[in-house]
Amino acid sequence: MEPSILFITPPFTQLNTPYPATAYLKGFLNTKGFSSYQADLGIEVILELFSGKGLRALFAELEASDRELSENSFRIFSLRDDYITTIDPVIRFLQNKNPTLAHSICDRSYLPEAARFSDLDDLEWAFGTMGIHDKARHLATLYLEDLGDLITEAVDPHFGFSRYAERLGRSATHFDALHEALQAPETRISVTLTKRLEERLQAWKPTVVCLTVPFPGNLYGALKCGQYLKKHHPDLSVIMGGGYANTELRSLKEPRIFDYVDFICLDDGEAPLLALLDFLEGKRGLDGLKRVYSRINGAVMYHNQNRERDVPQRETGTPDYRDLRLNDYLSVIELVNPMHRLWSDGRWNKLTLAHGCYWGKCSFCDVTLDYIKRYEPLTASLLCDRIEEIIEQTGQNGFHFVDEAAPPALMRDLALEIIRRKLTVVWWTNIRFEKNFTADLCLLLKASGCIAVSGGLEVASDRLLERMKKGVTVAQVAKVGHSFTQAGIMVHAYLMYGFPTQTAQETIDSLEMVRQLFEMGVVQSGFWHRFAMTAHSPVGLHPAGFDVMRTGPDDGLFADNDLDHADPLGGDHGRFSEGLRKSLFNYMHGVGFEFPLRSWFDFKTPATTIPPNYIARQIDQLADSEFRPNAVVVWLGSLPVVSVLEVKKGKKTTELAELVFYARKNEWALETALPVGEWLETIMPRLQIGKQDPYSLGDLKADFEAAGLGSFGSFVHSVTWRSLRQNGLLII
Repeated sequence: MEPSILFITPPFTQLNTPYPATAYLKGFLNTKGFSSYQADLGIEVILELFSGKGLRALFAELEASDRELSENSFRIFSLRDDYITTIDPVIRFLQNKNPTLAHSICDRSYLPEAARFSDLDDLEWAFGTMGIHDKARHLATLYLEDLGDLITEAVDPHFGFSRYAERLGRSATHFDALHEALQAPETRISVTLTKRLEERLQAWKPTVVCLTVPFPGNLYGALKCGQYLKKHHPDLSVIMGGGYANTELRSLKEPRIFDYVDFICLDDGEAPLLALLDFLEGKRGLDGLKRVYSRINGAVMYHNQNRERDVPQRETGTPDYRDLRLNDYLSVIELVNPMHRLWSDGRWNKLTLAHGCYWGKCSFCDVTLDYIKRYEPLTASLLCDRIEEIIEQTGQNGFHFVDEAAPPALMRDLALEIIRRKLTVVWWTNIRFEKNFTADLCLLLKASGCIAVSGGLEVASDRLLERMKKGVTVAQVAKVGHSFTQAGIMVHAYLMYGFPTQTAQETIDSLEMVRQLFEMGVVQSGFWHRFAMTAHSPVGLHPAGFDVMRTGPDDGLFADNDLDHADPLGGDHGRFSEGLRKSLFNYMHGVGFEFPLRSWFDFKTPATTIPPNYIARQIDQLADSEFRPNAVVVWLGSLPVVSVLEVKKGKKTTELAELVFYARKNEWALETALPVGEWLETIMPRLQIGKQDPYSLGDLKADFEAAGLGSFGSFVHSVTWRSLRQNGLLII
């Protein structure tokens, strides 16, 4: 009998969109003829808990118990009738099914309010540019978080909307705490989880259950599913994989985890899963498995004798989002941060442009692991085929390309193909701030539907960026960020503090760089991360080479990733956390630029050494490099309506060409010499993105000069050329 596979995403990841791992694997199995299904139990559990029925049961349980509640939780309990009455309309509002409720939510008389609303007066100014629906979504999010606080205190201390028992999974070198928690009495959340799991088992009758664990906050939920399956469905094979296993379990020796699962796969799941399915059907032995852990005679064994290559990205198929309840996800606004809002607000189809990272050198990154080091891009044509197929599946044209760093050349080709096919796509992705992102390329990306990019500025210090092997400078980041911003694409900067040997002076100077980037409008969103040393990064593998010392944790049988460290040459990094957070929050809202940097900290800090106009000067000084002859010339505008004008100067009459261009919002005219106008009328259809081959700058030069119009070098300095460049003539 052919196996039937059920892919499960356990609680909890995102409220607004499914994590894509199961859709990727289901899409791949479609190409092999396997029957498979998928479910996001995270959103299903949330929707059952946060419903009128769910809250009635929750409050009844609390009423029957003798648990002593905090003042905040008692307030929520006392307002239980209000919560029960309002929860279903609020959930429908967050699912975009009940938009008129925004008016009642915003007048602050409809929702019961507890501690999460206490800071709202301080945040009120942040909603100046937000519409009524955005403000209502933020208020509704606070309302849910109040209920979440009650659940965490009184029902299940492991609960979190985007993570479940994350503390137990993070850096768990030993399995004891997880094992103990898994033996504890069931909670309302775990009962709801296994109830939903059983419904899927009864509906689809799988023979194999695959649990994806992308983050530490999914591990406990996955093991609860495995625990239930082993107890009630011992005949089913249970396989675990995902980002957590790929990074944390590469030296696994703990046999007890196999009380909950049968196999654990590492790295890309397609080839290991195919081999496992063959093994379960008796078509190959253990020596035919690929990157798989199992328990044999009480000991953990790693099976990787299989030398078959991983499945090429072009053969993995289109991610398949069927079975997932796409219209039931919640658009929440947790933080008034533009990029975080993209993460949590709206349904995004997830897709990957290229496997791995084309740069792959950053010293703080897991560059030794397969998901980073094996770079394999797709073609723009295949990507657009998949985009079209996913839009047909989901009815939604928003895409988050989840690359480690999207390659500029592939982004260019993808943008050209999107425009050629006349697709409506709204998309965002992660990049490196590298020089290939010219102003013209940014305009092309915008025309194809790009709305935002995020990238690692990290520590805004050239010394430390060089030590990180980022391959960029602060000046380059400023230039690239400026180009994206001028094109109308939002820029989010990942910021880092506490990199080995970073001094207090460098931290303050980095903050000054960030202040100027926001004041200049070069960056619109950002987030400070504290440096974390991981076992698979160059810093973690060779700490002495970065003047840092590993101080723990002790080696254990289970997870191995996050490393404790001491930085004898650096500053006291932890002291800066709150000041960096507070200053950035203000900068993102366009205020506080005039405050001295020391005012953000409650301890003495050095004065910055960065000139106050440093970023502005870098943007002015850094010009785009000379265009290559083989650069592609693209015309984004409409074709002109051409007429001949006669202009008299004294007794002399001169014929000029008038080219009128009609844009979506306006029209504009260009007057030029008649021969040039006639040439433009002929050549511009070839510059539009269509079925014809791209036209290079060299081709354009040869064509211009063959038409007897003089020197192309002189033409590119003319008013005509400048007008065209300002209105949609791109060289990429």
